[in-house]
Amino acid sequence: MRLLLVEDQADTAEFVLKALREAGHAADCAQDGKEGLFLATTEPYDAIILDRMLPKVDGLTVLRTLRASGIGVPVLILSALGEIDDRVEGLRAGSDDYLVKPFSTIELIARLDAITRRQTPAGEPDSHMLRVADLELNRLSRVVKRGSRVIELQQREYQLLEYLMRHAGQVVTRTMLLESVWDYHFDPGTNVIDVHVSKLRAKIDQAGLPSLLQTVRGAGYRLALADH
Repeated sequence: MRLLLVEDQADTAEFVLKALREAGHAADCAQDGKEGLFLATTEPYDAIILDRMLPKVDGLTVLRTLRASGIGVPVLILSALGEIDDRVEGLRAGSDDYLVKPFSTIELIARLDAITRRQTPAGEPDSHMLRVADLELNRLSRVVKRGSRVIELQQREYQLLEYLMRHAGQVVTRTMLLESVWDYHFDPGTNVIDVHVSKLRAKIDQAGLPSLLQTVRGAGYRLALADH
């Protein structure tokens, strides 16, 4: 997806942009409401992440201006203002979702997936389905299958597999997995990634099946695009 982040706090913007890009999305950033409004009205985006308290033009004014202009791009408000009245005000101004700071990037990305999925016109391919070779992941039901066999995964295994499938064919480093799936930093010497990958591989690459989850020595892991 191509995303627009409108956020004036540099640390938060850097944190969010890194998470979005590691999840495979293209992301632009505006540091004030005026710039955000300009980009949102001149560039095509799949979704906008919008802070409320912005310099020059506040977030709700940006949102109301977009909606008054007939721009229906999904908008997720990301704000430290988290009281019920604040959230209701944001939703009534035209936002599709509201996430309160501090937040998890995993939840942020999941919410973005949800609001953009609603925009998929009928008849287009199912955006909630991920497929790699004969491996299939349904992001709505959270059912994972290889061929006709349903694979039962723990929460972390599911998140790990979803990330790998979104980056199928690419080498994914341990650092990328730690920051994108676990959402925080571990000691670089930890083997938590290797342990979870080993468990996941045992479930999807059972005896008699071609191996899909590959270890790239010295680099990380890769989910093969073909089952051979």
